[in-house]
Amino acid sequence: MTSQRRGIHLDQSELLCKKGCGFYGNTGWQGLCSKCWREENQREKQKQIQEDWALAERLQREEEEAYSKHQKAQSQPTITPFSKFEERKTKEKSSKVNTVTKFFTPSTKTPPKKDTPFDAHSSPSPSSSTSRHSSVSSDYATREFIDFLKPLKSGREIFKQCRAFTESMVYKRDMGADELSECVQDFYQNLSDRLHTQFKGSSDHVESVMDEVEKYMMTRLYKDVFCPETTDDERKDLAIQKRIRALHWVTIEMLCVPVDEEIAEVSDSVVKAITDVIEMDSKCVPKEKLACITRCSKHIFNAIKISKKEAASADDFLPTLIYIVLKANPPRLQSNIQYITRFSNPSRLMTGEDGYYFTNLCCAVAFIEKLDGQSLNLSSEEFDLYMSGQASPHWPQSTGASSCSPGSAALSQVHKRLDVLTGLGERQERVMEKARQLESDLIDWTDEVEQKVQSVLETSSAIDSDNVENEHLPPPLLPQVFAG
Repeated sequence: MTSQRRGIHLDQSELLCKKGCGFYGNTGWQGLCSKCWREENQREKQKQIQEDWALAERLQREEEEAYSKHQKAQSQPTITPFSKFEERKTKEKSSKVNTVTKFFTPSTKTPPKKDTPFDAHSSPSPSSSTSRHSSVSSDYATREFIDFLKPLKSGREIFKQCRAFTESMVYKRDMGADELSECVQDFYQNLSDRLHTQFKGSSDHVESVMDEVEKYMMTRLYKDVFCPETTDDERKDLAIQKRIRALHWVTIEMLCVPVDEEIAEVSDSVVKAITDVIEMDSKCVPKEKLACITRCSKHIFNAIKISKKEAASADDFLPTLIYIVLKANPPRLQSNIQYITRFSNPSRLMTGEDGYYFTNLCCAVAFIEKLDGQSLNLSSEEFDLYMSGQASPHWPQSTGASSCSPGSAALSQVHKRLDVLTGLGERQERVMEKARQLESDLIDWTDEVEQKVQSVLETSSAIDSDNVENEHLPPPLLPQVFAG
């Protein structure tokens, strides 16, 4: 038996896009970055369109041949079912092409509106959703967006485009999540390109505007695009939540986490990290959700630094992040990850610390989903016993040659606390037994008192009935008033 235990290791190259572009990849995009994923997706769609048209042409030929053989005399020419299909397919293709570009060109069908700057508080148009506009968070986000855009020369036009796009998304709630994401990402890309032209390559300025655009749009669209009914996000949420609950027995030693929670400052950082990753679900904007992940990660690095008295490495960070996720069991974890992946500004996920920490969180969740005995240095039999709840992990004191942090002291303290809890349980049972006995005695005493009172009343009634001569006694004396 070897004394060296293997920890969790992830090569940093595994976090990068599989296409080798240098950006961070994402499990939701099959290991690609958002840029490469969109390019790959476009190629797949173009290929699918070509295949559809080839199939359509073949079906049309077959339909025409069949129709010519069974043609009947009619007063008006009959439109073949396939012709209707072809016409509908052409309309759908034309609609998809113009989905986003129409927001950046003046419309000739819509009557001109009153040209007032930031007409945000006017009555909603028939196409708007009254319930969404009435929400406090949406109103607050709108006011903040307007205040931000006022100093900009093109602020009014940006606001009109963003508002028109969010209102148009109301009618796309039945679309698939990928299609909704594509609409939003296309809008981001078109607006970003226009801003880069306007600001002449000032990336920082463009990023600040895009951050506010994302905040405004996603606050308004959150209820419609977060965990939509067209996806299985909710099922995945329940599955990962159940999985994490089943792994409650995983210890800090099994994951080789270099954190000493006996140190007060370390324990405080762990609690803050857990709080931050749980808080992610309360945010509506992808950037704010990413900020929660970043704060959580920084608390983790701080806890590792204090425990090891040296800077943390990537090999230290990922196991600790897995441990934090297992302890926190964040609500709607998969939905939040998918929401960020679909609707965040893509540049934020490709580079920077937000992208790095988010990619690590995706890796942590993927590790938890595939966790097995070998990952925890356990036999498959032990792993199955722990997962079924038939046994609890126990690390013998003799295995002190482990390469991970010494957990004997922490484990001993856990056993002591379990003994204390067991003692408290026994004491509570004794107290409850005495309380039940006292309740029984009190009921018996009450019955006894009632019987004695009833007996006294009956005796008094019998005495009164025996004294018949009392009826002939003179009336009682009345008090007399004497004049002074």
